[in-house]
Amino acid sequence: MRRAARAIILDQDDRVLLCRIDLTADGGPVVWAMPGGGVEPGETPLQALARELEEEVGLRLDGDPPPHVWHQSTIGPRYAPGYDGVINDYFLLRRPGFVPRGTLSDELLAAENISAWRWWSVAEIAAGRGDELFSPRDLAGALGALLAGGVPREPVRMGL
Repeated sequence: MRRAARAIILDQDDRVLLCRIDLTADGGPVVWAMPGGGVEPGETPLQALARELEEEVGLRLDGDPPPHVWHQSTIGPRYAPGYDGVINDYFLLRRPGFVPRGTLSDELLAAENISAWRWWSVAEIAAGRGDELFSPRDLAGALGALLAGGVPREPVRMGL
């Protein structure tokens, strides 16, 4: 299983920051997903999240650790080539809106298939984006529930 840590970054208008991951060169879809990425050997999910956020969007995790709100586990090799599936742990961050710019060059971002960044409202996610997907697939529902119910005591378990 490929383990990853991801950030649900919400701005002052409850919009979420998503990155566009273009997998079409390998026959896959375009997916809008939260910033973050793989947990490397010897790292905790929070250490991986801190590294990934600095690299991808230029955010530093300072102070108290962000709450762990979602845990996603999906089995199937098509979700992560070379793996039997994925395990994503999602952490909630509130930040004023900003223009993402991390330490990775445009070339390195492209090598990770990241082609754009955008702030999305729940309504925009629910309206869809043609053939482009969101991860998790029911992002509008999950995000709407999080905004309505607040931070859960235990991470909400979810599938694809």
